[in-house]
Amino acid sequence: QVQLVESGGGLVQPGGSLRLSCAASGSIFGILIMGWYRQAPGKQRELVAGITSGGSTNYADSVKGRFTISRDNAKNTVYLQMNSLKPEDTAVYYCNTHPPRGGSWGQGTQVTVSS
Repeated sequence: QVQLVESGGGLVQPGGSLRLSCAASGSIFGILIMGWYRQAPGKQRELVAGITSGGSTNYADSVKGRFTISRDNAKNTVYLQMNSLKPEDTAVYYCNTHPPRGGSWGQGTQVTVSS
């Protein structure tokens, strides 16, 4: 089972930036497709960005051009650089495989965009 620990969230003003990190356990990290997900209050969890083992990426339309997903397989870590943040980006952000493994959800990291 892959264990995941997210970090890097916080409170930021609209237009600001944050960089999230997700540290993964396990020797198979390098071959996994990874994703960043988010869940806002009262809404379903959604995929915002995904990255293959080879570095190909895809993004939800709502974050395209503002968010960048990357990974460092040597460090078993996946990142989410978030720029030009908007209040509607406020959510708990999680990483997981794509498709997600139910037993691998971590605690997530809270991102709040507010003035």
